[in-house]
Amino acid sequence: MNSPNKVPVTILTGFLGSGKTTLLNRILSEEHGKRIAVIENEYGEVGIDQALVINADEEIFEMSNGCICCTVRGDLIRVLGNLMKRRDKFDYILLETTGLADPGPVAQTFFMDDEIASEFSLDGIVTLVDAHHIHQQLGRSQESTEQIAFADVILLNKTDLVKAEELDALEARLREMNRLARVHRCERANVAIPTVLNLEAFNLDQVLVDHPTFLEPEYPFEWTGVFALGPGRYELRLDDGPDPTMSLVMVERLDPTEEALQQGAEWCVRRYAEPALQISPGNLIPMDQHVELQLQISGQKSFAIEIEKQTSLALFAQHTAEEFNIRVCASNNAEAEPHSSNGSTADMKISAGELPILERTWVAQHEHDDEVGSVAIELGGDVNPNKLNAWLGRLLREKGVDIFRMKGFISIAGESQRFVFQGVHMLFDGQPERPWGDDPRHNQLVFIGRNLDGDTMKREFEACLN
Repeated sequence: MNSPNKVPVTILTGFLGSGKTTLLNRILSEEHGKRIAVIENEYGEVGIDQALVINADEEIFEMSNGCICCTVRGDLIRVLGNLMKRRDKFDYILLETTGLADPGPVAQTFFMDDEIASEFSLDGIVTLVDAHHIHQQLGRSQESTEQIAFADVILLNKTDLVKAEELDALEARLREMNRLARVHRCERANVAIPTVLNLEAFNLDQVLVDHPTFLEPEYPFEWTGVFALGPGRYELRLDDGPDPTMSLVMVERLDPTEEALQQGAEWCVRRYAEPALQISPGNLIPMDQHVELQLQISGQKSFAIEIEKQTSLALFAQHTAEEFNIRVCASNNAEAEPHSSNGSTADMKISAGELPILERTWVAQHEHDDEVGSVAIELGGDVNPNKLNAWLGRLLREKGVDIFRMKGFISIAGESQRFVFQGVHMLFDGQPERPWGDDPRHNQLVFIGRNLDGDTMKREFEACLN
């Protein structure tokens, strides 16, 4: 049962194009007596979902970090913390995840962080399933499988696009994947509000039976090394590696114990949610801040570290030490404190940082398809509808299978209303919406899919303008 002192949270999940935004709009437009705050998580460089949600003036809190799982757990904590500062303005939260999100780490946040657990209760996970396209997605996406597995309620949406016998077979398959979830069939996400709110359905004990590793945290960093350093100046040296940048948080005075390392990791989750300060080679790395090391130049790169007094310095790095040959080396005026691997003083002197006194590799429990990405197009001007139709028709014929989701709004030449569209694979739907009024006319489109050529798509859309 939800505690009366905690804010209930419903997670809306489902693969791209399953109908989450439609359901969200339906909930916000119903007379249910609730004051709802919405958290939107978007995949891609441009956030567009807020512009497609009704009544979004004050209640939308946007997270545009892409995968709302290990990489943005700290960002979710930050947004929830900011929401509590205006606790008097809402009594329920809807958290709509990107269609590429694994809901497990999202739900985990409400149990792993003490502050969040004291203020919020996870009411349930509602997963929308696109009855017309789910077979393609289950065969190619781990996330879509996890979304179904974690659901408390499954909304089998777009049933009007599937034959009855196919629908029966699909529902049977869903029930085999999740024996405990309630399954409801619907069209255009048209369900009764009690179907998705005030569920009191999320059962942690049952989740741990089905997913024993549920409470094992995931982190936005892959490696931590702890170094015993005396006062002075040091260099963090890296060789060429797989990425042109690397995120890092550097923490002083972290005891070289597993318990302290775990506590430091949870603290760094929040630091990683903050904007990164870009640091070029040769410059000083500040303590306790999220930084992004610039590694574009070839060859060895070096960054400065200042230590005022004897300390245990922990590096929480986005990549493993082996990928960049990461090491901490003493400058002329620095002193290394010799240690063995178990933290005791060693008989032999070693150079600072060649051997960390403690290190840990953090292994993520899930991976994402590197071929999947997004293309965002933002341009002013009015669109010629004939050119637009010709371009979209050709694009969907050639790339429709690989386009998981498309959405946005367009300024059509000669029309006073903005044109809102959404699509999944080869299916495309759009209609005039609200008048432009005094708002500047512009076009904003987002495509999410596999192996999309963003430069070509932007150039071809620009050719559709008058």
